[in-house]
Amino acid sequence: MQLCNGDDLGVSQQTVSRVISETLDALCAQPILKRFIKFPPIQQLQQKKEQFREVAGFPEVVGAIDGTHIRIVKPSEFEVEYVNRKRYHSINVQVVFDAKYNIIDLEARWPGSVHDSRILNESGLKRMFETGAVPAGCHLLGDSGYGSKTWLLTPYLRPQPGYQSNYNRAHKKTRSVVERGIGQWKRRFHVLHSEIRLTPPAKVCKIIFVCAVLHNICKDRNIQLLLEDDPGHDQPPAEDNFQMAANDDDDDQVEPPPAGYQARNGLPYREEFARLHFQ
Repeated sequence: MQLCNGDDLGVSQQTVSRVISETLDALCAQPILKRFIKFPPIQQLQQKKEQFREVAGFPEVVGAIDGTHIRIVKPSEFEVEYVNRKRYHSINVQVVFDAKYNIIDLEARWPGSVHDSRILNESGLKRMFETGAVPAGCHLLGDSGYGSKTWLLTPYLRPQPGYQSNYNRAHKKTRSVVERGIGQWKRRFHVLHSEIRLTPPAKVCKIIFVCAVLHNICKDRNIQLLLEDDPGHDQPPAEDNFQMAANDDDDDQVEPPPAGYQARNGLPYREEFARLHFQ
């Protein structure tokens, strides 16, 4: 691809590679990342809760979290660590969306073999919630691959009729925001939907961050996906047809968290929360 680009522009492949690297470095600079990928400040959290509640009546939610694998070429170092459970090389990316499909937190540095729960456990996002930087009463929604916590609500594996089933139904519909968000993100930047043929993996991680920055800029400026601009297309609108690209690397079987990742007070807290809001 770089050779083709070089031929089109009349420059060498080395020049194309250098320009790509310089562009990635510029867009991955900390001031840029902090400006465009940021967890909502305290004064905006109530608005985020109201937006999520409009989805399916699930209260007190400020974000939906999930992991998605970005396929990479076989790295020259630590190759085994990048092989995920589907047996291909990847970066396991943790992403959090708000109800308007903005990326509000991103972790893109872990090899594909690392479990979602470990990524969260070692993230700055966890520290924000557990140190009080995010006030009590604010929650993330995650699937059953995460351990239940007082600030991370997961579904019941075997819900009983009544409030537990009501909770699960609202949870599933509300958490689908992150699946739709990932679908939009990958359709907007198809490089995330196929194998990124760059090395080393650290450079791939920069591409992932840059795509997140540009996605949020597109959302802020209301730049629609191309599919939505084609009136002759016979598929549903792109922002609703998230199954095409969202988590195409995953299946219906969620890998449970490793032993020890279930917070001791997470499950009782979920039970109390479900009784209070879904009885």
